Amino acid sequence: MAPSIRHAEIRRLRGAAARRLGRRAEVWAALWLMVKGYRVLGFRLATPLGEIDLLAQRGRVLAVVEVKQRATIEDALDAVTPTQRDRLRRAAAHVVAHRPALRALSVRLDLIALAPGRVPRHLPNAWEGA
Repeated sequence: MAPSIRHAEIRRLRGAAARRLGRRAEVWAALWLMVKGYRVLGFRLATPLGEIDLLAQRGRVLAVVEVKQRATIEDALDAVTPTQRDRLRRAAAHVVAHRPALRALSVRLDLIALAPGRVPRHLPNAWEGA
């Protein structure tokens, strides 16, 4: 097998493993939100402006949730860049604009940070003022 083919296969397998871990983290995050009284409205919502990991509602609040899993909770908390936050804001605005039933809700950007062996950490309104 040529080195470039082997390298491409390794990258493909790593990418597939990362996607599986990401989906698992999103399921854990959704369960965590449901335990806290949220109703999960959607997983991996693709918009023309970006993907929303989880969309959840509790009362009059619509939470647009970014899920990050890293080796430590601290690394997960630091994993969202300003560019990603802007993408989330734009994607949230797009979803609300195209779903009339959501327009009356207060939109909030949340983060759920996960790490092996740790309780998930939910940060409501994670980037207020950022």
